[in-house]
Amino acid sequence: MENWVIRKIEKKDNQGVAQLIRSVFDELNIPKVGTAYADPYLDLMYEEYSKPKSAYFVVESQGRVVGVAGVAPLENEAASICELQKMYFAPETRGLGIGSQMMTICLQTAKELGFENCYLETMPYMLDAQKLYKKVGFEYIDGPMGATGHTSCPVWMLKKL
Repeated sequence: MENWVIRKIEKKDNQGVAQLIRSVFDELNIPKVGTAYADPYLDLMYEEYSKPKSAYFVVESQGRVVGVAGVAPLENEAASICELQKMYFAPETRGLGIGSQMMTICLQTAKELGFENCYLETMPYMLDAQKLYKKVGFEYIDGPMGATGHTSCPVWMLKKL
């Protein structure tokens, strides 16, 4: 895959972002209840991440959104803790190091926004993702933090920024 760029989300990306996220859920048979799939703002990601201390990025290739990830405050937690949110990639983008670059940008942005720790939730079978998270310093923790509403995600990780 060539000619791709990582950039901040724009309003025109909303539809492509929602389509990408839903297609990955379908592809991997991720539960649709108790996960990001059910989040009410999935079609309004630009607006959601225009909020303070939030940022969302897209990987664009030939006019298509092929990867996404962002950071935002972790609800019902200390103001110093953010959450890595909605990190998904189309099949053709995987294994090319794009996820690592996206992760670097998200964690750097979180630091610039003043966060001290970053939390994430994932699924047990998303092993490639967990490998990436561990590589950049995330560690497994014993239980969920905050109030994400994602009751179907049983793997929790935390990283000091």
